Amino acid sequence: MLYAAFYRGRSRFFDRAVQWWTRGPYSHCEIVLGSYVAGTHLCASASMMDGGVRVKSITLDPEKWVLVPLPGTAEPQVQRWLRHHTGQPYDLAGLLGFLWRPQQGTARRWFCSEACAAMLGLPEAWRYCPNTLHSALTLLHAPHLRHAPPHDAGSRPA
Repeated sequence: MLYAAFYRGRSRFFDRAVQWWTRGPYSHCEIVLGSYVAGTHLCASASMMDGGVRVKSITLDPEKWVLVPLPGTAEPQVQRWLRHHTGQPYDLAGLLGFLWRPQQGTARRWFCSEACAAMLGLPEAWRYCPNTLHSALTLLHAPHLRHAPPHDAGSRPA
């Protein structure tokens, strides 16, 4: 089973700045492809420190990472996306676009949440920060919200 992993650590200035600017607890995200050796997990994302889109082994400390399960049907799509995009550079302009929306960033360059959203086939992947992606994926797993009847804007509860 695949998971999306959301980083909520606060040790680096960059993490705190992203969390503050995007008004949420998360500063980075990964798609967890599977368990690996010695308690690590094989993860895919885009990283400024790693130079762009990559797959690597990461220890996901539960105090710093939150996992959201993904539909089992996502795996072939994620693998296909990675085959076509691994090695593409990091999109610093797109990341900075969160300061000056609507900034789409650069074609064939990726920041973490954009890469993860694109792996999952979400439209307009550049619009997602780690916090909005977490919200979107969490809502997908909230059956009581998914099947709620539409709200009638003309009526108000008593």
